[in-house]
Amino acid sequence: MGPTTAKLRHDIDRGRGGDKVDVIDPAAAPLGTDNEAAGTPPPADAVAEAYHHEIAATPASSERKDSDHAVAIYVTLIAIIATSLGLAIWLT
Repeated sequence: MGPTTAKLRHDIDRGRGGDKVDVIDPAAAPLGTDNEAAGTPPPADAVAEAYHHEIAATPASSERKDSDHAVAIYVTLIAIIATSLGLAIWLT
C-alpha cells in the first residue's frame, strides 16, 4: 500500500517537504478531506505522485545535520546572569 493523504499531510507538517519547519499546520479543510467528504477519495497513483513530488524529491528540513540550539543558549545565558548576580552580591 502506498502513501495516503494523511501520511502526505503529516510529512509536510513535519518539514519533510523542505519548505517549512516541523510544526503542525492547522487547516480548515486538511489535505484530502474535501475529496473524501465528497465520496471520491483521490486515486492511489495521484497520492503517490504528489508524495513523490512533495516529499521524496526534496531534502528534509527535519533531517538537517545542525539542530536548534535555542534551549542551550537560553540556559547558558540564565546561568551567566545568575553567576554574575551572585558574584556581585558576594563582592558587595
